[in-house]
Parts: sequence; C-alpha cells; structure tokens
Amino acid sequence: MVRRLLHFDLIKELEDYDTIHTEIQNDAVFKGTKLWILAFAIVIASIGLNTNSPAVVIGAMLISPLMGPINGMGYSIATYDFRLFRMSLRNFGFAVVAGLITSTIYFAVSPVSTAHSELLARTRPTIYDVLIALFGGLAGIVAISSKLKGNVIPGVAIATALMPPLCTAGYGLATAQFSYFFGAFYLFTINSVFIGISSVVISQVFKFPIRSIVDPSRIKRINQYITLIILITLIPSIYFGYQLVQEEKFNKNVDRFVKSITVYEGAYLLRNETSPSAKTIKLVYGGHALSKSDKQQIKGKSGDFGLIDAKLFIDQGFSINDNLVQKDESEILKGKINALTFSLIQSEQKSDSILKLQLTGRQLLREIKPLYPQIKSCSYAETLNFLDADSLVTTKKMVIVAFGLTPGPLDGTEKEKLEKWLISRLSTTNLKVYYEEE
Repeated sequence: MVRRLLHFDLIKELEDYDTIHTEIQNDAVFKGTKLWILAFAIVIASIGLNTNSPAVVIGAMLISPLMGPINGMGYSIATYDFRLFRMSLRNFGFAVVAGLITSTIYFAVSPVSTAHSELLARTRPTIYDVLIALFGGLAGIVAISSKLKGNVIPGVAIATALMPPLCTAGYGLATAQFSYFFGAFYLFTINSVFIGISSVVISQVFKFPIRSIVDPSRIKRINQYITLIILITLIPSIYFGYQLVQEEKFNKNVDRFVKSITVYEGAYLLRNETSPSAKTIKLVYGGHALSKSDKQQIKGKSGDFGLIDAKLFIDQGFSINDNLVQKDESEILKGKINALTFSLIQSEQKSDSILKLQLTGRQLLREIKPLYPQIKSCSYAETLNFLDADSLVTTKKMVIVAFGLTPGPLDGTEKEKLEKWLISRLSTTNLKVYYEEE
C-alpha cells in the first residue's frame, strides 16, 4: 500500500531510469576533481573539529562527496548490479582509509589537542542517529531520483554528517583515545549503513530495473546479509539511546535537587559536579560548616527527587566556624567575605520584603479608590495571632479603611463586597477589616 502511494505521488516527477543510473554511477567514482574535493573536505573537517568551529564543520559536510559511493552501494544491491557494487565499495573503502590517515596525521601534528564540543558530539551515537541517517538517506535518494532536486542534497549532507565522525575517529587514533575512535567510527558506520539501506528501499519502491540475471537463492542470501548488517548496526545504538535518556533524566533530577538545597542551615552551595554515567553528585558548600546530621538530611532529601541510587558526596569548601580555622589565612578571609556578602544579601531581601509589606496599603488604596471614592486612606498589616498558652501561632492580616461622609458612608452591603474583594485580592481567608471615619 505504501509503495503504491509513494509510486503514484512521485511517478510524475521521477527522472528517467537510465539518467538515475548514470548519475548514481558517476557519483560513486573518485577521480580527478572529486578526489581533490575529498582530500580538501577531510582537511577542512579536521580543522573545524580541532578549532571547535561549527561553520567550518558544516562546510566540510557540504563539499564532502562521501554520499556518492554509499548511494551507489544501496542502489546496486537493490538492482543487483554487482559491478557497480564492487566499484562503489572500492571507492568507499578508499575514502574511509584516506579520511582516517589524513585526519590522524593532522591531529598528530596539530598543536591543539583538546577535545572540544564539536568533536565530543561525534563520539556517542544513539538510536536517534540511526533515525537521522535513515530519513536523511531517504530524502537524499528521493532527491537524486527526482527531476526537481532543489536544495535537498546539501541539507542531507549536513543532517547525516559523514565526514566529521570519520575525522573524529582519526583524532582518537592520533591521541590514542580509542573510546573516541570506536564511538566516532560507529557513528560513521551507522550513517553509512542506513543511508545505504535508504537507497535500497527507495530503489525497490520505485522499481528501478534489475541490471543482471540473479539466482533466487543468491537474492535470498543478499537479503539475509542486509538484515544481519542492520541488526549488528542497530542493536548497540538502541542501548546507547537508552543510556542517553537515563542520563538526561538523571541530570534533570539533579538540577531540581540542587535548587532545593542551594542554601542550607547557614551554608550555601559553591558548586556541584555531576557524573550521570557513574551516578555520582558532589556538592561543595561554603559558609557555616555542615554537621554530620545536616549532611544526612541533605542525602535523605535526594530521595525525594528520584536520586536514591545516586552516590552523594558533600565537601566543605571553606567555613567561618571557629573550630575550623586550620585553613590557610587567605582562604578563611575569603570565606568570611563571602559569608558576610551572603548575610548582607539576606538582610536586603528581608528589608525589601518588609518595605513591600508596608506599601501594600497604598496599592490597595489605588485599587479601591475608583470603586469607593469616599474611602480616604487604607492601612495594611500582618501580626502574629496566639491561639493558646502553648504558643500555637497563626498569621493574622488586617486592613484598616478610613472613609469620609461624602458621598456617604459605606453601608453593610458595600462593606461585605469590599471584604470579599480584599479576601480574593490578598489570597487569604484569615483577614480582619476595620472601618474608621475621618
């Protein structure tokens, strides 16, 4: 059904079969200009990864001709054109070896050896990279097969990103960081395999003509090989994708947890370090020293955020407690300055809160005056209300309203409406309203 729908919708825009065959065959060849372009793309991608420049990396993706032999392999498998398959595989192998050797040499002689974000992003492939490669490859082969190619091919080159992971693998070899090499080369393998699979699928959907006579048993064997390659490539990516989701969940829970314990019993969080893979959290506090009981309470609180299995380490960066003066003198002074600054900020916040509370009456008057012109003034206050001798306490809110005799005092109905409005406005039911005449 899907094949019929796709075939029907795209048949009018489909290029001639012989033209498609010629184009795919030409793209699979590395000679002359394409050979030079391949060499330049390898160097550009290596420089972009080395300098952490996304623009340069994207440029390398755009000019890289690596998709040609991959589409050639997929198309040749679907049409059983084994001569084209051997040629595509040979050229693809040459491009891979050339990319690894060139990028390894570049990173071996480069004075910059730091693994930046552009490089690290290519070392941990997941199931999402499989989906990107699959749908990117589908878009690419459909564009090649269509008369209306537009700007799809450059977009596919950026989305599927063949050259950067290959050069990242070269970085792993040059720096003897084999986890980087295997991760990046696995990403390159994912992209290559699923772009090729996309070519096989679309070639069969469009019923590209078979180019040779093939024994049915050989067709069955080829399909088995394809299935095996897909499974070998796909299964690890599912596992890595699951790990990625779990780590994202862990980081989200840690962020929520850290926000809840930024300030604790006079100590304040200086920094936190998280390792999702090891499920460890390290907290470094400054200010007042945390007791053993305080640390236990913080660890207990982590369970409220889904971090029961996490290993929590709590360190004291510096303390202003008298019994911890064994630290370096400058460090103690730094601690005192930070603690004083922290206390000052708390005092300012408290002062601002008191001032805001005092000005609430003015804001209420501004809102009430247009409704009740006879009201001349309004005061607002909060006080403690003691319920019994055992000092059970609640907070009582009070509003004092003074009104003149013109245009007339407030009657009972108006007072009731005003009190209901004040209860809603102040979001409380524990309110007492007093009336005065001026």
